[in-house]
Amino acid sequence: MRSGAAAAILAAGLVASGCSSTAGSNNDGSADLTYWLWQSNQQPAYQSCADKFHTANPNIKVTIEQYAWGDYWDKLTTSLASGSGPDVFTDHLAKYADFVAKQQILPIDDMVKTDSVPTDIYQPGLADLWVHKDGHRYGLPKDFDTVAYFYNTKMFQDAGITKDQAAAWTWNPQDGGSLEKAIAHLTVDKNGKRGDEPGFDKSKVKTYGLSAGEGSGGPYGQQYWSAYAASTGWTFTDKNPWGTHYNYDDQRFQDTVAWYHSLMDKGYMNPLETTTGSDPVANFGAGKFAMAMDGDWNTEAYFGLKDVKVDIAPTPVGPSGKRASMYNGLSDAINASTSHKDAAWKWVKYLASADCQNVVGQTGVVFPAIPQATDKAQAAFQAKGVDVDAFLVHVKDHTTFLFPITDNAADVNTIMTTEMDAILSGKKAASDLKQANDQVNALFK
Repeated sequence: MRSGAAAAILAAGLVASGCSSTAGSNNDGSADLTYWLWQSNQQPAYQSCADKFHTANPNIKVTIEQYAWGDYWDKLTTSLASGSGPDVFTDHLAKYADFVAKQQILPIDDMVKTDSVPTDIYQPGLADLWVHKDGHRYGLPKDFDTVAYFYNTKMFQDAGITKDQAAAWTWNPQDGGSLEKAIAHLTVDKNGKRGDEPGFDKSKVKTYGLSAGEGSGGPYGQQYWSAYAASTGWTFTDKNPWGTHYNYDDQRFQDTVAWYHSLMDKGYMNPLETTTGSDPVANFGAGKFAMAMDGDWNTEAYFGLKDVKVDIAPTPVGPSGKRASMYNGLSDAINASTSHKDAAWKWVKYLASADCQNVVGQTGVVFPAIPQATDKAQAAFQAKGVDVDAFLVHVKDHTTFLFPITDNAADVNTIMTTEMDAILSGKKAASDLKQANDQVNALFK
């Protein structure tokens, strides 16, 4: 976490630098907008959108600034609190309720209505996520993501596992099903013993069957444990969006977390402490993991690894009889402090349009929210030799579940990140989730 002194220095620096929300407006309607995003691999696509937008709106210039995930939210939170920051920024479902509560982003429903902007052109369910419980809309969908396994094809071949077998994996929290058998067999110690062979030494693992990623997954576990938990029929909250009761104490969730931690205990997945400050994609490329559950937003990173042939397998079928994947989507928000609201709205409207999303789709780095642009993205991936069906199968088969949207997201994150860190590091048991769940639900009373 950033220290208080560092945050103060950062805030001062942002104000001193002349943020876009207080500069760039002229009487002739021209404006210099600043747009923030966090994915570096998407910046070129959005720069192309900005260039096309400027051609159509020569009086509006868009400058794109990209920051890594952690720095992005640190800088954004500090700047918005000081009444500065970018005119428009990429927003996240876990964050926007807090921005609304602090009146830091603008509702756009009146602008949507005035300009007759359609909200039914996106993949099902995405547009509804950005309507707050106050009845106002705060965003239009720009993209969506699901999760799957990236795997090292040579390691699969050496283990005798085929792509068809991986596509048929099943899972349960009692013995892990055929999925755990595969993870065990893919795990190899430094003596060449596999995880399911006699003499396997879990204290000297050369290649783990599954990567633990970058931590415990906090309250959401999007590309960590959420797909397993949801495939039991478990849900995060009593309703979504705007639930007021979390279900972290549900026995199905406790059993899932206990199973997930057991992979570390058995030596099939790397210990939590090894994830701190690590680069999971680079470690995958170095042969430390046979496979990694991750989001489609990292497809380019995995397939860009040198000397490693990669493929993708879908999440396993769970006790519910179905696969599962969190269905997360992003939008673009207008800073409530911007001095050029009309220009910012024009840019947000363009970002959500087929014109821009088709441009983004053609780059093959992310799945845009508009179906025709999603198809363009799939074709672009295929042209690169990447089969992304494992991600899109969830949309086709309706096996997605929505990212939980509630109030008090920051406090939920603090409580559950601490709890999940403790459980997956072996300091607490999955049964202790009941106490954490009580703390979370007390926030809504």
